[in-house]
Amino acid sequence: MIYGLNYAPELTGIGKYTGEMAKWLSSRGHSVRVVTAPPYYPGWRVWEGYNGSWYSTESQPEEPFVTRTPIYVPENPTGIRRMLHLFSFMLGSIPVMLREIFYRPQVVFTVEPAFFGVPLALLTAWCAEASSWLHIQDFESDAAFELGLLPAGGSIHAIAMALERWIMGGLTRVSSISIKMVERIALKGVDPSRAVLFPNWVDIEQVHPLEGENGFRQELGLTGKMIVLYSGNMGNKQGLELLAPLANSFAPLGHQPDPSVHFVFCGNGAFRPQLEALVGHLENVTMLPLQPLERLNELLNMADIHLLPQRAGAADLVMPSKLTGMLASGRPVIATADAGTQVALVIENDGLPCGIVVPAEAPDALHTAVADLAASQLLRKTMGSNARDYAVQNLGREQVLLQFERDLCTLVGPSASSPQVI
Repeated sequence: MIYGLNYAPELTGIGKYTGEMAKWLSSRGHSVRVVTAPPYYPGWRVWEGYNGSWYSTESQPEEPFVTRTPIYVPENPTGIRRMLHLFSFMLGSIPVMLREIFYRPQVVFTVEPAFFGVPLALLTAWCAEASSWLHIQDFESDAAFELGLLPAGGSIHAIAMALERWIMGGLTRVSSISIKMVERIALKGVDPSRAVLFPNWVDIEQVHPLEGENGFRQELGLTGKMIVLYSGNMGNKQGLELLAPLANSFAPLGHQPDPSVHFVFCGNGAFRPQLEALVGHLENVTMLPLQPLERLNELLNMADIHLLPQRAGAADLVMPSKLTGMLASGRPVIATADAGTQVALVIENDGLPCGIVVPAEAPDALHTAVADLAASQLLRKTMGSNARDYAVQNLGREQVLLQFERDLCTLVGPSASSPQVI
């Protein structure tokens, strides 16, 4: 049983991965049930065709059985409104989770965010005599305090950390999406034997390098331009405030103008209106909305260079899911990250760099990295090839999910194995 705030058909972030995981497990012969909210991310508005005010179910042959709970979705997700949003999901899911006890799941799998729901998942697992698994996509409590969204160092911080540590102590297994994040789990008091790596993945057959004319370039009139692409959620934790001065530095009036360099910022989220206001006057910037899944590969291949901005201190609190697609597209990535963080280690790739790492919140270094890659086709080609090789060797969907299935089955014994498991 999977319990999580975000799920398919959301196209970005956690919902994409949880949805693909659930459907993959169903295709392998496992019985999967999902308790989730209606899709609302990244636009922070319940999607058309879904009801945010009441319960609904979805059932198809050989597909997970999905129950969607009511939820409060704020138009401006800041501070107390975000907390109410998370609390409303937990509150609305209580009757469904209590019902699921009678389904008798063998494993109750929950995803952070939102940590609000973990105690309910633990209660359900205990009543059903099931194993409990927390998968951390984002250390939301740490991020809230370390990025200044909540006041750090006071009694609220201490209580939150103590409560998190106590709850984690009751889980059968805790996983996360990078080695550094798994190490952070152990620092929270979880026995290392109960902490495992479960990275995000990419469909390396769906996302792959393309040659020849690109449809997006033609439609946008950008043929012949050096395109620098940011594509993904436009939230407040991404450090997107770096994008406007970067684009401005390459504009005709910038300090080192280069009319051949054009920036494309694609996605939706809470920060998008601010970003549009900052770059709306720049001729070397194109803003695009979130694109449909069937055009993802074409979009990623439009780029000559991918951008992965992050705020200082965020690199080991989250592992950006968008990075997998960037690497699989065979294009170099410029990431803002501190040395030694997981993002930096992936990009540096043991001497076979997939791009360039610059210090977080260092606009001059970011400009130089873009200029250096824009000036060297050989450097872009070499780093892009390294990026594709890394994705194929480490991030393929099938290999990641097969390992997850093996880890899952160790919790409940051989009877849980799918007929297709060897």
